Amino acid sequence: MGERIDQCSQEALPLLVGDMLCEIVDKHLDLIPLPGSGATLERWRVLAAIAGRDLSLLKLYEAHTDALAILAEAGVTDLPPLSVWGVWCAEPPGALLNARHVAAEGALVLDGEKRWCSGAMFVTHALLSYRDEQGQACLAAVDLGQEGISMEDDGWKAVGMAATRTTTVRLSGVRATAIGVPGFYLERPGFWHGAIGIAAGWYGAAAALAEKLRQALHNRKDPHALAHLGEADCRLSGALNQLREAARFIDANPVAAEAATICRLALSARLQVEAASQAVLDHVGRALGPAPYCLDRHSARILADLPVFLRQSHAERDLAQLGTLCIESGESPWKL
Repeated sequence: MGERIDQCSQEALPLLVGDMLCEIVDKHLDLIPLPGSGATLERWRVLAAIAGRDLSLLKLYEAHTDALAILAEAGVTDLPPLSVWGVWCAEPPGALLNARHVAAEGALVLDGEKRWCSGAMFVTHALLSYRDEQGQACLAAVDLGQEGISMEDDGWKAVGMAATRTTTVRLSGVRATAIGVPGFYLERPGFWHGAIGIAAGWYGAAAALAEKLRQALHNRKDPHALAHLGEADCRLSGALNQLREAARFIDANPVAAEAATICRLALSARLQVEAASQAVLDHVGRALGPAPYCLDRHSARILADLPVFLRQSHAERDLAQLGTLCIESGESPWKL
């Protein structure tokens, strides 16, 4: 898999990534452990391993496997054979998706647009968020093979994550199936489980970059470069321990954890991995100069993709929410 991606030209990479996602589904390699099933860390190891090869493929694979986890959590088991799923739940200002119920047909109909739709050119089905009349977050499943769906494929200007073919999808009179009750998507325990899964992908890419640095310094005695490797090791070790602890907690408390507890755990894990990844990006360049950006296709692609993918984090907003949870915990959360 990795060799095929490394040998692919930049122009052909999006098609290859889409083909590989479909191949993964065809071979049932998407059937990884569900979060909270007792093997959450194994699930995240798969995500990290794919991220270490190609972040665009990981983005599509993680969304597909997250969709399967969401549907399982909602009790939906009758899925179309070999269907490939996206999850499109971003709700930026100005992008409205309206839902109406056609009572005579017993159908849910969607009109409007969804932005930040990764993999839109490759997937066959998608889970989309929308707001009902009371403003509650709702979720719907859509078969993308029907009429009334169009895609704007020229909005992505970045080099990073370009192979995901992230686009805006417009819907007009599109039939959909409601998944769960209003509020299900955001209130279910799996929301935070999936959020940490994203961070496992960030970690996998950062660890792959750090391994490039470790190999490059194997026979060098440059103390300054070695100091950069030492700092990368400290940051990644802390993030790794946080991910392992989060996986243990989720497996021990798959549905019963208090909302504030799992939220704090997820925010802490994501923010620690984000900080570690940012540090690795910085230290690899400072230790090795332009070489990883220019002379190695694999590392160059991660260096372009990872900063874009990390912006799926909410940055200071997440830090502020974490700080609020620390205060509301009632006692010091840092006792050894």
